Amino acid sequence: MRSLSLRLGAFLVGLFLAMALLSLLYPVDPNAPDFLNRLKPPSPEHPLGTDPLGRDLLARLLHGAKNALLVGVIAVSVASTLGALLGLLAGYLGGLWDGALSLLMEALYALPGLLLALLFAALLGPGAVSSTLAVGLSMIPAFFRVARAGALSLKTAPFVEAALALGASPTRVLLRHLLPNLLGPLLVQASLAFAAALLAEAALSYLGLGTQPPEPSLGRMLREAQSFLPLSPYPALVPGLALSLAVLGFNLLGDGLRDLLDPRR
Repeated sequence: MRSLSLRLGAFLVGLFLAMALLSLLYPVDPNAPDFLNRLKPPSPEHPLGTDPLGRDLLARLLHGAKNALLVGVIAVSVASTLGALLGLLAGYLGGLWDGALSLLMEALYALPGLLLALLFAALLGPGAVSSTLAVGLSMIPAFFRVARAGALSLKTAPFVEAALALGASPTRVLLRHLLPNLLGPLLVQASLAFAAALLAEAALSYLGLGTQPPEPSLGRMLREAQSFLPLSPYPALVPGLALSLAVLGFNLLGDGLRDLLDPRR
């Protein structure tokens, strides 16, 4: 079962990555309107149909996948780097540092991730850059908890005490001994966080706080299509199905990696 989850997740994630890469090769302009071909069904000229402005849905889907992937990569990189470093410091140093950082992160973790992303996006203003930072900052507490728990369990391990006895500095212990042993849980968390980042970016774009028009975004495509569902389902079905499969893929990949990297198995 875990092998099936891992393989299916890897396949769906690979398909999403391929879509993002194909956006660099697909020759159709995703922002070029064609008012004579609005809301057309799939055809040889437009393989997935057209949207309410006559724009090619396949081109917009590919570029929307590329933009979502870029947001996810940057957001997860920011969250994992800051969250892991703060968690390692809190767990290893303990005392006041641990108490203060844990209190701050627990306060942030008590709020839904999407609500935090909305708050940060509202403070930073609409746009792709601000939405990316908002999504990344909202996911820091999850990585903090994983890194802190690992540091607390490993800082008294024999190999850490041996390194300290040989004169290793705290920085070396954190980066050379603790962090490598936490890469597995952090990798699993990154895969799950990527799915959350895709959903958060789509939600922010749907609300007008994320990627701004005319640049394609899966969430923005859903909002633009909702008023035209009685006329044509394709403008909503295409981005909705792509987003659902991408999120499912990253979740399955995270579950499969968790089972694969679990030392108890």
